[in-house]
Amino acid sequence: MSNFFGIDHVQLAAPKGSEEKARLFFGEILGMEEISKPSNLAKRGGVWFQCGNHQLHIGIQDDFQAAKKAHPAFHVKNLSRLKETLVKNHISIKEDEPLEGAIRFYADDPFGNRIEFLQRME
Repeated sequence: MSNFFGIDHVQLAAPKGSEEKARLFFGEILGMEEISKPSNLAKRGGVWFQCGNHQLHIGIQDDFQAAKKAHPAFHVKNLSRLKETLVKNHISIKEDEPLEGAIRFYADDPFGNRIEFLQRME
């Protein structure tokens, strides 16, 4: 019997001083709600967001390199509306091989990290 029952948060790395770009992309464009970091961790920089029942942590990394293959996949309710929002904000969409039972696409965050967005078809 497994002791695991879910994922608490996903962390993406970002370069030093990029918190405002993270707020613009994840908060304003994607519509995630920013949440407060614990005071003992706030000194590290970065910014956290609520994403459904989970959290997305944008952590500052001194020797930052974008994740080009590893990625989170965000489950969304209306993928076509999200795609329109991203395109309107000049964010490139990357289509990929079909995934049975879902529609999906990829985009890069402002730091070059790969992100997948998908909607399960019911």
